Amino acid sequence: MMGPHHAASGAAVWLAVTTRFHIDSSGAAQTLTFLPQGFDVGLGLLPVSAAGVLAGTIVTAGAALLPDADHRHATIAHSLPPLSNMMCIKVGKLSGGHRHGTHSVLGLAVFVAIAMLAGMWTVTVEPFGLIFPGAGILSVLLAAFAAKALKFIPDTMRKFPWVVGLSVGAFITFFAPQEQFWFPLAVALGVSAHILGDILTTGGCNLVWPLSLRPSKLVRKIPLLRSVWKRNGNLAVPILGNAGSWREWLLLVPVSAYVVMAAVGTAATWFENAMPR
Repeated sequence: MMGPHHAASGAAVWLAVTTRFHIDSSGAAQTLTFLPQGFDVGLGLLPVSAAGVLAGTIVTAGAALLPDADHRHATIAHSLPPLSNMMCIKVGKLSGGHRHGTHSVLGLAVFVAIAMLAGMWTVTVEPFGLIFPGAGILSVLLAAFAAKALKFIPDTMRKFPWVVGLSVGAFITFFAPQEQFWFPLAVALGVSAHILGDILTTGGCNLVWPLSLRPSKLVRKIPLLRSVWKRNGNLAVPILGNAGSWREWLLLVPVSAYVVMAAVGTAATWFENAMPR
């Protein structure tokens, strides 16, 4: 799956988990609320503030690009130079190359563990109350990932990624949800969305890395299993075909539209509630 589509799918998962939209009879979005009675779009399973929804959307979009940190030439490797370049080189060596360690259950566990440790670092500062400097620092990198993949950062503006990353990091430090579980959950959802997206392409992923469970000769003779269980041990359910295929675009166009609608609606709700009455 292409980088922008990974970011959009990660953001969509977070928005679906945290928001619900009511759609009126004309088809227009009527309200955006948190855990309302009845819903048409979104699950609303995690009640967080509008600021928390926005913070999580950015983090999850960036986390949905984390598995590609195993590729030194990936888009995210150039998102926050020189830090992102060095990180991708090191991660690629540790994870055995592209679509290996970072695209496995073990890789998911490592990313979530790092996010948990970062989220545990809290400080009480008046008048903001409890703030999350650890989540904010990691979000500098994640925000730059998302902005680069979604083409928010022009290639000619070398310092702009740091401006974006530091701004988002400061926002998340001071306005993130008060619950400590939100940050590792956002990272887990983003990384999981990435792995699932790659499984839906022809290349697939090796979920049990560093093990490599290869199919037997008998399995390779069965057409359906042969396409799902690759010779190299990867699992693939190639509904989307090759990365960047028309099927991938067909899926991600409405997903991206949903992300824009939900994010804009959430931002409008936040600003409306913040305005003095």
